[in-house]
Amino acid sequence: MRAVTQNKEFDVDVAISGGGPVGLCLALLLARRGISVHLVEIATNIDEDLRASTFHPPTLDFLDRLGVTEKMLAQGLLCPHWQIRMHPSGERAVFDLSILKNDTNHPYRLQCEQWKLSRILDAMLQDEDLVTITRGYKAVDMAQDADGVTLTIGPVGEDGEIIPIRARHVVGADGAHSFVRKALGMDFEGFTYPETTILATTLFPFEEHLPGISNVSYCWKPGGNFALLKVPGRWRVSIYPDENLSLEEQMTPEAIEHSLQDIVPKAEPYEVLELRPYRVHQRIVDSYTAGRVALAGDAAHLNTPSGGMGLNGGLQDAFGLADALEDILLKGADHEDRFKRYSDSRLPVARDQILAQAHANRNRMLERDPERRRQSLADLIAITEDREKLYTHLLRSSMITGLRQSGQLPMPA
Repeated sequence: MRAVTQNKEFDVDVAISGGGPVGLCLALLLARRGISVHLVEIATNIDEDLRASTFHPPTLDFLDRLGVTEKMLAQGLLCPHWQIRMHPSGERAVFDLSILKNDTNHPYRLQCEQWKLSRILDAMLQDEDLVTITRGYKAVDMAQDADGVTLTIGPVGEDGEIIPIRARHVVGADGAHSFVRKALGMDFEGFTYPETTILATTLFPFEEHLPGISNVSYCWKPGGNFALLKVPGRWRVSIYPDENLSLEEQMTPEAIEHSLQDIVPKAEPYEVLELRPYRVHQRIVDSYTAGRVALAGDAAHLNTPSGGMGLNGGLQDAFGLADALEDILLKGADHEDRFKRYSDSRLPVARDQILAQAHANRNRMLERDPERRRQSLADLIAITEDREKLYTHLLRSSMITGLRQSGQLPMPA
């Protein structure tokens, strides 16, 4: 069945603002169901930038439906367990994901840079006749009426024309600064955390010097903390702030070197391949939809990356929204009712599961009191030693519990 519009009033069934992994994934999902798409993206290329890298088990299950997971596995690194660790003693709580083997086809995390997923999706979209991708353009105006939405796009640079796209529906997958969300006049309630985190990558083999380290490890050290995430060929090090230094002082080569030497001292200086500071936000809209327009991913919700749930939540939005648009465009469902069900399904997952867990993870790792740290680690170790508690904990932290509550995943047989 195809939903390609035959009404000359419309250029396309769905216009998507934003060509990151969420927008690209949604475009592929819709095209595979016979729904025409025009995707607009500001960037002219998919850069190898420092963004998300963790994919949780249910997200891999979802992407497997598109034939994407196999391609990611070939370019990523399996993470069968993750840990919270005291440094330098090495005392740790290790969370073994194999306990989820009856709940997912992928009982592990996958460490694979976000840009690799974007390139996989982009390559697959080249074979989809129902998808038009316009790069180097951005949304500059949006107006909706009873029948459809006109999304007007313009070039990022000086060259190019203003183009109106008449669509039955528009999706804002255009990130934290979403034009679509702002055009709808939606509030983006929440806050920005006071600290700035610094992300550095290095080829140094931490696994050879930190016994029992996992590919994803959150570490306390005296007076501070850091995180180590391994991706193919390198380690990502999240350096949490020294409150006594300004950001400019923390970003100097000397300060970065000091932070890395504090993890594993060595005679030679560390080779830092990439370096990026970032601020962390915790925000969410009060509805994912308005009229014929829907939001997905960072346009609808932002959270601290602690726990690696932001991108996963956005991709899960895409699958939920694709189901809603299929019901509307192919099965005749009322768009207001069906969009409301999409919002009512996904918004509580983001608010009560993703944002809540990410906030708790961040606060736990920023704990400075040594006694409270020791008690927190003891509590976590106790969870790992109790199979039932470990199972419940990993269902939630791996995002399976929230998806079941939303109805996107069935309960186990």
